[in-house]
Amino acid sequence: MATVLVSIVNWRTAEMALEAARAAAAAMEGIEGAITIVDNASGDGSEEALRSGVARLGLLRVSVIQSGRNGGYGAGNNVAIRAGLPDGSAPDFVYVLNPDAFPARGAIRALLDHMRRHPETAIAGSHVHGPDGAPHASAFRFFSLGSEFEDAAKTGPISHLLADRIVPLPTPSETTRVDWVSGASMLIRRSVLDRIGLFDEAFFLYFEETDLCLRAARAGFATDHVHDSDVTHIGSVSTGVSNLRRLPGYWFDSRFLYFAKNHGRGYAIAATMARAAGCLVLGLRRLVSRRAQQNPPHFLRDLLAHGFRTRWRIGVADLATPGAAPVRSDS
Repeated sequence: MATVLVSIVNWRTAEMALEAARAAAAAMEGIEGAITIVDNASGDGSEEALRSGVARLGLLRVSVIQSGRNGGYGAGNNVAIRAGLPDGSAPDFVYVLNPDAFPARGAIRALLDHMRRHPETAIAGSHVHGPDGAPHASAFRFFSLGSEFEDAAKTGPISHLLADRIVPLPTPSETTRVDWVSGASMLIRRSVLDRIGLFDEAFFLYFEETDLCLRAARAGFATDHVHDSDVTHIGSVSTGVSNLRRLPGYWFDSRFLYFAKNHGRGYAIAATMARAAGCLVLGLRRLVSRRAQQNPPHFLRDLLAHGFRTRWRIGVADLATPGAAPVRSDS
């Protein structure tokens, strides 16, 4: 029987992570495996709260690991993956779950059954929605120069012209092959991780699941969005990032890293210029129509400032080294 390791990374959201673990435990009924909560050096008593909460809730298959550092989301998941199952063996599958995501009872089973039927599939993601049932973007195309320009411009004619470059796909109504899926809920074949490597720890937060899916695709494996796997996601709780807030420096770091690592430094710079051009289009549109700003506050300024700093501060060798410390900026 196939075994599944559930990995939940916590940073200062202990009570919510426990709720995610409880939902995962219910969804793991009848499936061999275990659940690991990794505390990423929260420093706020989270580890103790998690350990006492696991005992209080009677979560028999749940264990808590202290990572010892806040190396980011991918690094935290890697801690759980390297630790493996309680007996030290490697699982057949790894199920990555956000601490603010709650799988329905059949969610993990649906992903596992799909992977069994499709040996060519390396990664399977869930249909993710909010507590109100409204779908969250969970199926995507890979990023490109066209997608950078379109996403920043947010203008009808441009979006129509570049429709085949738009990154978020319409919510699939059935199981569909896609480029990448939301890291809030994704099942990964362990044998593929052995071949392509774990999460690249140079990504502190954001783009790490995109990078993993791209590496799987380049190795000849597929990524699928499984509609029958239903997961409720609160969103932005574990990261503190929302469309209404100024984006943190690590978002810009991860974005530039993704392009430079996978397409080259010149492409990364071109992608930044394409997004900046889109921002200018949106700015002109606002002057004409006085529409409300749709990019986060100070986005264009932060994008360009990060681009200029990165151009001379980061080498391609640094960007492409898995496990390297994440580049942090103050933008």
